[in-house]
Amino acid sequence: MDIKGKVAIVTGGAVRLGRVLVLELARRGARLVIHYHSSASPALEVITQIKGMGGEAIAIQADLRQTAETQSLITRAAEHFGQLDILVNSAAIFKPGDWAGTTEANWDEHMAINLKAPFFLSQTFAAHVGRERPAHIVNIADWRATRPSAHYLVYTLTKAALIAMTQSLALALAPNIQVNAIAPGAILPPPGQDQAYLDQLAQKIPARRTGSPDDVAKALLFLLDSDFVTGDVIPVTGGEHL
Repeated sequence: MDIKGKVAIVTGGAVRLGRVLVLELARRGARLVIHYHSSASPALEVITQIKGMGGEAIAIQADLRQTAETQSLITRAAEHFGQLDILVNSAAIFKPGDWAGTTEANWDEHMAINLKAPFFLSQTFAAHVGRERPAHIVNIADWRATRPSAHYLVYTLTKAALIAMTQSLALALAPNIQVNAIAPGAILPPPGQDQAYLDQLAQKIPARRTGSPDDVAKALLFLLDSDFVTGDVIPVTGGEHL
């Protein structure tokens, strides 16, 4: 797919990894829909930056815990641009909780944001695209989904399910909508951590360094450029997933 002029929705696109993906798509000429929940100021900053490049972007607020709002996000984007071509499910939460410490609230919030929202966003997106035009859905998963540990239990479960959903939707929406996932490794420190956290992880990674959001953006561009790859998961881990 030539993404110039295409309409791309990126959830969580105002901050962290989502912001980098938004800006890279804008540099390639895509028109952007930047979803945010509470990051209104960062979203406006990104729009200003995109317009400074000569690009086009809007920001839409939605609480991804509410299914009606996830569906409305897609509908409002389609109404504004008249078409939809790319959906990047990037928004997620990452909160600790082992088997003994996981609460019902922790479970419900992870499931709602990390799994239920990407499904209903994809469902509504696919309905707007229809069965005639090519389109892409890219889910941001995590390498932990295929190599789970006892920590961050519910987070890991949601990401494992997101990979299963990616493969199921790739079958259901073929041939016009390609559905893939990217499984990043050590790319950004979790909220509350700093570079020292990544430096410590780097010693356990075969590449002996951590990655950057640009590495994930390159994987995204590869998937969008392909007209054949679907149902696949691309690890971006420096070998950590091995």
